[in-house]
This record gives sequence, structure tokens and C-alpha cells, in this order.
Amino acid sequence: MAADKEITITPFQTRVYALLAQIPEGRVSTYASLSKALGSSPRAVGGALRRNPFAPRVPCHRVIQADGYVGGFKGEWQKAPSGLNQVMKLEILAREGVRFDEKGVLVDRGRLWDRFDVKAEGSI
Repeated sequence: MAADKEITITPFQTRVYALLAQIPEGRVSTYASLSKALGSSPRAVGGALRRNPFAPRVPCHRVIQADGYVGGFKGEWQKAPSGLNQVMKLEILAREGVRFDEKGVLVDRGRLWDRFDVKAEGSI
């Protein structure tokens, strides 16, 4: 039997995951909103989400592009290469009550959430 792998995350990833855990079910946020709260870049946030070892408890599926497009999931951007991960993300969000149109764009912008408590960002 193989030994359990130790999870190693950086201080930045810890901050990203702590804020990500604040996004309520039925709501989504954006890479831009997370990066603004962290004083970072959307690309850096995307990199941390791609490595999220705590999913689905830390809900990286609740992060979309600033233009409302669903974006990638599990390290795959948009529909490349298989499209299955993006379909999975859309299905998870639909179960949470978040709807997207046939082009993958958020239907109700009222579902966007950006009220991050940066003081609480140290705990996941």
C-alpha cells in the first residue's frame, strides 16, 4: 500500500483557497475579483485553482471569467482538449442554481459575489 502523499501548498495558495471557501453555494466569483482581493493577478489565481487539492470543499468550480463566461475547470481551459471538465463545471453550478446560456455565459449577473473577508483569509 502506497504512503499517503503529503499536500504542500504555498502561502499564496493558502490565501486563495481561504477566500475561495467564502463563496457561497449558488453564487460565483471571478478570477479578477479574487485577484483584486489578494492584490495579485487573475493568472496567478488561475494557477492556484488549477492545483486546488481541497476540491470540492474549497469550491474552485465557483470561479468564472470577468465577462461572465464559465471558463475552465480542473486545469483545462474552455473546452480543450475533451470538453468534459467544462461540462462537469456547468453541471455542478446548475445543481447549485447558477445558470449559463448555450454559449456558456452567466445568465443572472446577480449571482456574482465579491464580498471577500481578507482578514479571514488565513484559514481554509
